[in-house]
Amino acid sequence: MEFQVDIWLRGDNHATTEAIAPVPRAPRAWTDADVVAVLEAMLRALERARHPEARPDRPVTLRGFSWIVSPFETGGVVIALELTLGAVVAGPFDVPESDLSARIGRVVGARRAAAPTVH
Repeated sequence: MEFQVDIWLRGDNHATTEAIAPVPRAPRAWTDADVVAVLEAMLRALERARHPEARPDRPVTLRGFSWIVSPFETGGVVIALELTLGAVVAGPFDVPESDLSARIGRVVGARRAAAPTVH
């Protein structure tokens, strides 16, 4: 499934739009692995906007960003991620806001819990 991401880099006065297709399923059928793939693809799109030479398969970690699932004015919901680098918004997706929020919360929480502790 291909969808649009709008990317805004901190310090820029404009946003760019890119199409990504990290998963084949429709949003209502997404698994936790699909949600991870979507979030990682969004983070990679933001990174490519700042560093076009970045490897497309560069490892990413699902921590260190704020996220929200929000209703879109013409229907569906969008996923918005914000980092120090900037922000990326994907969608709209035809899936209930509460379902997608719960799934994102679950996968981000699991990834944070699995991250090594630095002392």
